[in-house]
Amino acid sequence: MKILFIGDIFGKPGRVSVARWVPVLKEEFEIDVVIANAENAAGGLGATPELLEELRNESVQAFTFGNHTWRKKSMVKAIDKMTDVVRPANYPEQAPGVGSLVLSLADGRKLGLINLIGRVYMEPFDCPFATVDTELSMVSKETNTILVDMHGEATAEKVAMGWHLDGRCSAVVGTHTHIQTADERVLPGGTGYITDVGMTGPQDSVIGVKKELIVQKFISGMPTQFEVAQDRPGIRAVVIDIDDTKGTTTKITRISRDDE
Repeated sequence: MKILFIGDIFGKPGRVSVARWVPVLKEEFEIDVVIANAENAAGGLGATPELLEELRNESVQAFTFGNHTWRKKSMVKAIDKMTDVVRPANYPEQAPGVGSLVLSLADGRKLGLINLIGRVYMEPFDCPFATVDTELSMVSKETNTILVDMHGEATAEKVAMGWHLDGRCSAVVGTHTHIQTADERVLPGGTGYITDVGMTGPQDSVIGVKKELIVQKFISGMPTQFEVAQDRPGIRAVVIDIDDTKGTTTKITRISRDDE
């Protein structure tokens, strides 16, 4: 199985890059399934059911989220009905939505998808390490091909999760920081890993926001209204090649393409 996992889609520039690059990458790498982190798809903060439908029409087959999951009220109301969306599994039990799912491909193969959120420099949710053990025990009953999105701020926490899950899932991909890391590798137990996939959206920005606004904020120390940048949109993603019989990653390829 070949998975294209797209890093945090940021606003309209990110959605445009998805439309531009997904068909190209699907053909180039013979992709079987496309997954994306969509928690910033709506103006850089949250997502809406309508925008997820737009992304589905661009061949995205499932979505992960993160700390901006509940930014749009429409998602709070709609998420329970969405069978292709996961929010962090270590959110409280009372939260709507699910933290894991099993996606069935057209050829009958199945992909498990688990979403986690880190606790370092973020909100104090349940332990992601204990939570993923529980989610894995359920998902692994249906498939040995399992992808985990670890949405976290601290690189150490994400690296630790990679080692915690090595040999127990197919791949662990990090999201949230919007900066693509150059540490993609296959861990000794066969788990593909990258600390952060990066941001799909305006690359000439400060993690998606107009750069001049953020520079001035750092200089003045004063709050400012964030605006989505528009310059040099591009896609940041990984292609994960998985051995279907073993559920292990044979290769992980970092993708960095900018629109012309």
